[in-house]
Amino acid sequence: MTTRRGLFLAPFDALADAGIVADLAATAEAAGWDGFFLWDHLQYGDRVTSIADVWTCCAAVAMRTETMLFGPMVTPLPRRRPQVLARQASSLAVLSRGRFVLGLGLGDDWVGEFSAFGDEPDPRVRGRMLDEGLDVLTALLSGEPVDHVGAHYTVRDVGFRPAPAVPIWLAGRYGNPAPLRRAAGHDGYFVIGLDGPTDLDVVTAALAAHRPATGSDGFGFDGFDVVVDLQPRQDPTPWLDRGASWVLTRIGPYDLDLAEVRRTIEAGP
Repeated sequence: MTTRRGLFLAPFDALADAGIVADLAATAEAAGWDGFFLWDHLQYGDRVTSIADVWTCCAAVAMRTETMLFGPMVTPLPRRRPQVLARQASSLAVLSRGRFVLGLGLGDDWVGEFSAFGDEPDPRVRGRMLDEGLDVLTALLSGEPVDHVGAHYTVRDVGFRPAPAVPIWLAGRYGNPAPLRRAAGHDGYFVIGLDGPTDLDVVTAALAAHRPATGSDGFGFDGFDVVVDLQPRQDPTPWLDRGASWVLTRIGPYDLDLAEVRRTIEAGP
């Protein structure tokens, strides 16, 4: 299995400009990075003063790159309308000629990112919203007519024209079985909070309980990605042969210096 390398970038403060983000994405592609993934937040505590809209940034990245995969990492589906998200995702898939990846998760209210706007603060309720929203979203993206009346979402006899396939990666914290189980039914698992590369053995074993390992190396999952992120100064080498198909380098969230970010990206994976 060849592990791909990507960037996991917070479009905050010095990077809170879609034009700057697009320039950085073009630089990343030229430097040999395989992916460019953006944090999706409305607020991030007192130390972050400016945040760029991830969807505007994704459109700008699509226009400035040709080969890299990109997308939000991750969008909290419980604060979104699945039908609007499906339209945005399919539009970006068309714009990028199939390079868009949709990262989804539960979201976190640790700085009031839900409660401050009247959105659902209870993570258990958001979990139910996420599951139902995924059903609606994936059905709409398939192009099949959707007639759904549920506890949180209603879509009555609507069909979208099929677009290029949109891979869906689900995020979750290491040791939490619910997001891993949820991710196993889609296209990838972005696992956060790992203590070290040996934790990946636990992750891949748990995934194998939900979807058989089919990679030629014995632990890979054909058509399914296992994604981790590291700090810029962390050595990625120990992670490359432990079952991760993507190792991302995190940029952010605090004290972002544009010149330093450029140097990190230009150095390549």
